[in-house]
Amino acid sequence: DLRETLARLGAGLAIRRGDAVAETVRLALAARAEAVFTSEDVSAYAQARERRLERALGGARIGLETFPGVTVVSPGDVAPAGGDHFKVFSPYWRRWRMEARRPLLAAPGQLRAPDVEWGALPELRDLVAGGTAPELPRGGETAGRERLDAWLRDGLAGYAEGRDDLAGDRTSRLSPYLHLGCVSPLEVAERSGESEEFVRQLCWRDFHHQLLAARPELAWEDMRPREGNWSDGGESLVAWKQGRTGYPLVDAGMRQLLREGWMHNRARLTAGSFLTKHLGIDWRAGAAHFFEHLVDGDVASNTGNWQWVAGTGADTRPYRRLSPLRQAERFDPDERYVRRYVPELGTPEYPEPIVPLDRPRPGQLPL
Repeated sequence: DLRETLARLGAGLAIRRGDAVAETVRLALAARAEAVFTSEDVSAYAQARERRLERALGGARIGLETFPGVTVVSPGDVAPAGGDHFKVFSPYWRRWRMEARRPLLAAPGQLRAPDVEWGALPELRDLVAGGTAPELPRGGETAGRERLDAWLRDGLAGYAEGRDDLAGDRTSRLSPYLHLGCVSPLEVAERSGESEEFVRQLCWRDFHHQLLAARPELAWEDMRPREGNWSDGGESLVAWKQGRTGYPLVDAGMRQLLREGWMHNRARLTAGSFLTKHLGIDWRAGAAHFFEHLVDGDVASNTGNWQWVAGTGADTRPYRRLSPLRQAERFDPDERYVRRYVPELGTPEYPEPIVPLDRPRPGQLPL
């Protein structure tokens, strides 16, 4: 889709295989470029890649210019007094919503293509180890913009009321397109206008990005130390991954993940809380499984939300845990979501619960 769009504008999409920095420098030299332009990113890998690229391009006398684009507000633009990043969401949200946003620029109407080899487009099997979810959303900017237009027209007005309706599927489903750069988070925020509840979710995404930008180690280290040791999971982890825990809402969410490469946020919270708070399994095992299957699995949001639900991250109530039974009663009372993904519910084929739901400890909230 990107190659076709660029071709209509008079340019092309160059495909290269190998080290990202080395291939970028080779392509820039072949194109006789004076500068390379890129969107800034926040993970440890991305930050190290940018430093390597700057050094390599400098040696070739080619400039490097980075621009915001991955978030609505750049990670360093909103900071608390006396600090470089926010550790709690609420004060970040209050500052973020008042921050002046950079202008939303129109795309160019014409481009000039350099004289370079464009290279062959890879097949999906060349990019992904193993199989993929059978019901992945259609990729590309064209599909992303169609999804955004449909959401703004038909879905946005009812988001505050329906965001937790599991069966109703009343969320935007824009996260894959945001993650892969097919739609601009700034444009989504600007076009969402006064819809505070939805724009707040974009702020959550920015919050996790500014946190990871300041502390890249949070992709693998706890933000808040946890008492006791995590379990390695064993057969319980396998059952959770397969959606066979005996708790229908957890299982429905995990099967939606395998089928679609995506999961409703309420199901993500419930499945994550069950893994960490009921099974006592390390959040990193859950995050790794999500990374393997989620089409929207970026480092900042995935690890940030996993730490939040595990009680090792930015949640100010770290002992909060979600009961899969209570969550189902509240957000899937007719079992329409569950039965969509667990058709054998109520038959002998459906497993018994792998663990009992023990009474919460003092301070834990069985929501």
